[in-house]
Amino acid sequence: MKKNSTKGIGAGKELSREVREELLSVLKARFEKHMDRHPGLKWAEVEARLLADVGKLWSLNEMEESRGEPDVVGQDKKTGEFLFHDCSPETPKGRTSVCYDRAGLESRKEHKPQDTAMDLAATMGIEVLTEDEYLGLQTLGRFDLKTSSWLKSPPEIRKLGGALYGERRYDRVFVGHNGAQSYYGVRGFRGSLRV
Repeated sequence: MKKNSTKGIGAGKELSREVREELLSVLKARFEKHMDRHPGLKWAEVEARLLADVGKLWSLNEMEESRGEPDVVGQDKKTGEFLFHDCSPETPKGRTSVCYDRAGLESRKEHKPQDTAMDLAATMGIEVLTEDEYLGLQTLGRFDLKTSSWLKSPPEIRKLGGALYGERRYDRVFVGHNGAQSYYGVRGFRGSLRV
């Protein structure tokens, strides 16, 4: 996929026509290949909502560019919004080696990574998956067999300096914890976007 042309962060950013068409083609092919992730949903309805919000298309392109392979995993019955999650088999390669958040990064004395999961997600206009969203995603396939993904952590855990991550090992999904300042080459984060 070609790098996008943009003007700002999130809302107000627009993809060039060429990039937009290429992205929609990739998303449609993935949607049709994995109908088991979104039974009963129709691509035409998803595409109509995407075309109505260029900021969301920009965020999806950021997810795609960082190798998250975003796909529809459901629809909010109350709002009608479609839910996109990163569905790459392993944590997105373009988002690894990050601390959990800015406070975790600033607490490191040396060997600081370049970014944090929470800051990078905000820049992309997406949310880090919650524990419930991650467990739901794992019912749709087998993800993070060799990697792990930071999860949006409850305030009471962050207050004590920790953060949650998820992974699948031994054919079982685990949610664990680390200090928010830690980072690993095989840990990134999975994003969520409502359209």
